[in-house]
Amino acid sequence: MQVLVRMEDDPSGDLRRRGAAWLAANPALPLPGAGATRERWRGLAQLGAQDLCLAKLLEAHYDAQAILAELGGPEVRPGQLWAVWAAESPRAQVNYTPISPQDGILQGTKAWCSGAGLVTHALMTVHEGRQRRLVHVDLRQPGIGPAAHRWEAVGMARIVSGPLSFQGVHAQVLAAPDAYLERPGFWHGGAGVAACWFGAAAAIGGRLRADPGIGRNAHALAHLGAVDAQLSAAAALLRETAALIDRQPRRPHRREVMRLRSFVARAAVEVVERVGRALGPGPLCQERAHALRCADLQVYVRQDHAERDLEALGRELLAQDGAPWTV
Repeated sequence: MQVLVRMEDDPSGDLRRRGAAWLAANPALPLPGAGATRERWRGLAQLGAQDLCLAKLLEAHYDAQAILAELGGPEVRPGQLWAVWAAESPRAQVNYTPISPQDGILQGTKAWCSGAGLVTHALMTVHEGRQRRLVHVDLRQPGIGPAAHRWEAVGMARIVSGPLSFQGVHAQVLAAPDAYLERPGFWHGGAGVAACWFGAAAAIGGRLRADPGIGRNAHALAHLGAVDAQLSAAAALLRETAALIDRQPRRPHRREVMRLRSFVARAAVEVVERVGRALGPGPLCQERAHALRCADLQVYVRQDHAERDLEALGRELLAQDGAPWTV
């Protein structure tokens, strides 16, 4: 994976230009479950270490490539930048009205459209009556505009995830109803975001390790040891889960993916906390790249489903026979 532009060299945050440059050198990543899932996650981790806003933009593009490949959609062409907008909100809904077996019209508001204004195409979940469908839409057509919204967060401020309004917009259906959620790749792809979190957390931990005064500070060394324990365990779980997906690509591995996301999210939060305690306010006030990375990670990691996934893990554990924790 080639590093093209470092965040430290491009404080303007020109994600469109930098995303195009990255994709020109890395137009695709290995598909999940195709034998090189670990390599795919390494690429996403490298993106996360560079810039989490860029990682969020491109992780979605690579995820869209994988979804289209799995469900038999159109080929992603050079110059295109895709998003995946599958979050649902009780206060916003896009309805799909078919006008032919494969085409229809979109009407409504879609929440959490990350990368809007940057991407050219999107995969979207929409509603057709009581069914949820996945469509693909060219965003360069009229009838699409921002809905009323204010992004107050400092973290991830360079890639706002706001609502979009769709008024009479043409879209094409991709696969059967509910196919997006029922395919094994739904869970395989959902693990990719954890690789982005890990990459950013590793970069933050690396700032502590590289600090000139750490060898003279026993408390900072203790924090570094704790960071090493968290990141090493997270890396091991990423490798193990990637290998499992490649061995059994037709299985969703829902439990393993939820476990991975939950652990990496908690590890990332602990790394930010410990590095901040070890180094104090100086790097957060004087080093733009480090400060952005910490702020972005603390917002991005909230994409984890937190206690909802932990509850699901607990319920599945209760139903499992035998000893769940062995070496």
